[in-house]
Amino acid sequence: MKAITCLIGLFLLFLASSAKAQSDGDEIPWSINSGTMVGIGSYNLMDTYLSPSMEDKKYTGPGLRVMNERMKRVRLANYRVSRQQIISVDLASTDNAASTATDFAGFIDYTLGYYYHLPTLLPDLKLLAGGAVHGMGGFIYNTRNGNNPASAKADIDLNISAMAIYKLRVKEYPMTLRYQFTIPFAGVLFSPHYGQSYYEIFNLGNASGVVQFNSFHNKFAMKNFFTVDFPVCNFTIRAGYLNSSYRTDVNGIQSHIISHSFTIGLVKEFISFGGKRLKNTQRFRSAYY
Repeated sequence: MKAITCLIGLFLLFLASSAKAQSDGDEIPWSINSGTMVGIGSYNLMDTYLSPSMEDKKYTGPGLRVMNERMKRVRLANYRVSRQQIISVDLASTDNAASTATDFAGFIDYTLGYYYHLPTLLPDLKLLAGGAVHGMGGFIYNTRNGNNPASAKADIDLNISAMAIYKLRVKEYPMTLRYQFTIPFAGVLFSPHYGQSYYEIFNLGNASGVVQFNSFHNKFAMKNFFTVDFPVCNFTIRAGYLNSSYRTDVNGIQSHIISHSFTIGLVKEFISFGGKRLKNTQRFRSAYY
């Protein structure tokens, strides 16, 4: 009798473990939402290290932006946290007001953020809030300067950020709207002193004070990002507008980089396979929509 009871117990345990394994195997995974966009727009540059005179401070002109964004749900807080990665490359050619000099500029930046999904009262609305780490490097090159023709830009900062994603239908045509803002509140940046050459910094070793702590007292930056996703045939198009403002006042040098870009690109969703995954790869939960 004891043997039969043990066998029944083992059989029930086997059924329970099999059911759990099947449940784990049938768990619907979260997708990775990836969008690649190209943007064109206007740039406004000012750097008193390159152009100290008041009438020659601001340079304006067109620019090109290429960016890739990825969003994925992660295991934190029972999958209520999304991870966002953005890589962006900017190139711009700007002229002063008299069209007697040109600033060429190039920047690359990377942002890694984590966002918690807040509770909402509307089923088609997602509210996310969190923080991000951002790093940027680049240059501004002035064609007229002889001794100090270029100004290097580099910083790493911590950001607060939030976004709202809303799904709607316009006469049964599906669209997804998104607004996101990002503001850095603390970090470090590189800046020479006013009148100091890069030869002094890197060759003579006079590097004291060129790396400075930054916060709202000497730097203000903000990004506002609006996008709309909509299907066209078998593709998902993402169109958007990005306003980026970056202002610093460090070591006697004032600088700003302001851009307005209209972007358009393609979005795709896919599953990253690793460990145990579904046999039916057509089923997934969207990390974005």
